[in-house]
Parts: sequence; C-alpha cells; structure tokens
Amino acid sequence: MEKRPLGKQGIVASQLGLGCMGMSEFYGEADDAESLHLLHEALELGVNFWDTADMYGPYKNELLIANALKGKRNEIVLATKFGIVREGENFATRSLNGKPAYVQSACEASLKRLDTDYIDLYYLHRKDPNTPIEETVGAMGRLVEQGKVRGIGLSEVSSATLRKAHAVHPISALQTEYSLWSREPENDILETCKELGIAFVPYSPLGRGFLTGQIKNFEDFAPDDYRRFSPRFQGENFEKNIDLVKYLVIMAGVKNCTPSQLALAWVMRKGDYIFPIPGTKKSKYLKENIGSVAIEFNEDELSLIDDRFNMHAAAGTRYPESMMGALNA
Repeated sequence: MEKRPLGKQGIVASQLGLGCMGMSEFYGEADDAESLHLLHEALELGVNFWDTADMYGPYKNELLIANALKGKRNEIVLATKFGIVREGENFATRSLNGKPAYVQSACEASLKRLDTDYIDLYYLHRKDPNTPIEETVGAMGRLVEQGKVRGIGLSEVSSATLRKAHAVHPISALQTEYSLWSREPENDILETCKELGIAFVPYSPLGRGFLTGQIKNFEDFAPDDYRRFSPRFQGENFEKNIDLVKYLVIMAGVKNCTPSQLALAWVMRKGDYIFPIPGTKKSKYLKENIGSVAIEFNEDELSLIDDRFNMHAAAGTRYPESMMGALNA
C-alpha cells in the first residue's frame, strides 16, 4: 500500500484509509472483537490511516480504537473529530459547538479515551454557525502548538470557509462525502484543496454501501440502521438508485473487478492528494477495497463513468432535510 504526504504538515498516510464509524454505530450490530481483529489486519495489510470521531457511539468508537492502538500507536495515522455534541435520551439531541474553550476540552477528552498523548489529524466535524471559523481554527492551532495535535482538518465546509480557515492556520485535510453518486466537491472544493496543498479525504466513497452492488432490498437493513432514514434509500429514490448501480455492476464486469473496487479506484484516480476512507466491519471487504489501488482506467472508460454517474444522477439528498442544514456547502 503506497504511503503519501497528507497535507503539508509532515503527515504521511496510506492512500486508502479505513472509516471506523460503522464498527460502533449507525450500520447495524457491533462486534468489538471482530472489529479489533479487522483493525489489526488492516494495519498488517498497509492501511494505517484510521478515522473515528467522539460522536460515534458516542465515545464507543474512540474507546475501541484505543484498544487497537496498544503497542502500535506510532504505526498508525489517527484521525478523530469533534464539534457534533450528542446529549439527552439515547443521545438523540444534537448541536454544534466550535467555541475555543470547547475545542480544548473536546481534544483533552478524546486524548484520554484514545489513551494517547497526541492525535495525528484533528477535525472540526461540522462548522458551528454561531462561532466564526477563525476562532475555532485558532483554538485548533493552539493544540498543534501544545503538541497534542499534529495537523488540523475540517469536514463539510465550503471553499470560502476553507480559505478563511487556512489563512489562520494551515489546514492539513478536508473531509467531505465524495463518490460516484455524491460529486458536489467537483464544483470547487477539489480544486481549492489542490491549490492550497490540502489533502482531500472522501468519506462514504462507496455511497454508504449502495455502490457495492450488494444492497438489494430496503427491508434488509437492521431496525437501527441509519440508511432506513436516508433519502437515497427511500421508496422511489431507492429504485432509481438501484438502476444506477446496475450500470456500475456491468462496468465492473468489463473491468474484471467488483463494483466496490471500480468505485474506489475512480475516486483515487481524481488526484494523488485524495485519501478515501471506506468503512467496513468484514475482512473480506477490507481486502476487496485494498484491491482497488491496482485498477487503472483509460480516458474513454473515465468518460463513460463520468457521464453515467454525473452530478445529478443519484436520486435523493445525501442526508435527511433536518441534517442538511449542518453542511456548510
């Protein structure tokens, strides 16, 4: 697995990362023992860029990662996030907090849960609309000065916000959803990242599993699976998106690879500053995802894919309406 500079702050990570959220929440039942085995296997196979957040669980995912880090901390590029605050019964109430004092306290709490004295990449999960981005990033920069964080990142912000933040303190990475059916970053975000030397980290590069070609029926989702509430997995949208994926399955057959591998390879071919972080809980799919790094495309193939999976191909918004407002697009 090739390792590449992630931003300009000295962080070097595997070109393919691992999203750890689903190991603890949102995508059905969790199995910590299975997840620990997978994390260690990922490291053995060269995937050393792991992504978590304090709100996954909440807190459960960071605690899981802490167990996997034991004796291996220096081998892993660890990313975690703060800024989405979950409270109340079943942690159902959410708010955004980017206030400087909270930046410091959230980092201290994550360091304790992760049982480490530094975080490689510390993200603001969502921009707090009530706190200027300059104040939040200024506080994050102080964490770098304190040696608690190596690089700082943002998630789901606009190019304008990214430029404001980068002027206060160098931003190492921007994390935003990006895949064959979520191509909004191509409007200007990708170019801004490339211009400023900021790594781009696509989350959900497999469309929350839809682009694997494995999802056939809405009823197969567990009762607590997030996708039961996602617009792209509802009713008519589901059927339209299934038809879209059928084309992906055909193209993958022509390339002699799986739909997942084709979708991931397409993302990575968009630039060497791009580090997708597909999530999985299964060894089989981890190995399948890793196989995507060897897939190449010619210009005609890329043109066909880009045309079929254009900016407006997917039916439905990325999140429910109540969550779309938190995106600083």
